[in-house]
Amino acid sequence: MNNNEEVLNIIFKISDNLEYEVDKDHIVTILEKQDHKLQKFFRKLKFRIPGYKRITMDEYGSYVFLQIDGNKTVKDIGKNLEVKYGDKIHPIYERLLLFLNHIDVNCHYIEKTNL
Repeated sequence: MNNNEEVLNIIFKISDNLEYEVDKDHIVTILEKQDHKLQKFFRKLKFRIPGYKRITMDEYGSYVFLQIDGNKTVKDIGKNLEVKYGDKIHPIYERLLLFLNHIDVNCHYIEKTNL
């Protein structure tokens, strides 16, 4: 198996401790808990610091995020994207892998299950 095939066979799942909401239009909003020591300290001083930071994904990000179920491979998600959105999402895998890597490595919203 070459490196491209390996990457396309990665399976992700949503991180266990991630909190999120999905609205009626299937748009995902991630709720990041704001519980750093500094934030707690300033709350005690009556600063209005919300308990959560809300990050709303766009239509494409939400669609991909909702495909992540611990069973679908990157290739499966890419095929589903192409069926739903057609040519306007090309190059599919370059963009998809960039997004998945970002929400895995930088945000920790998802994690690999099959490595």
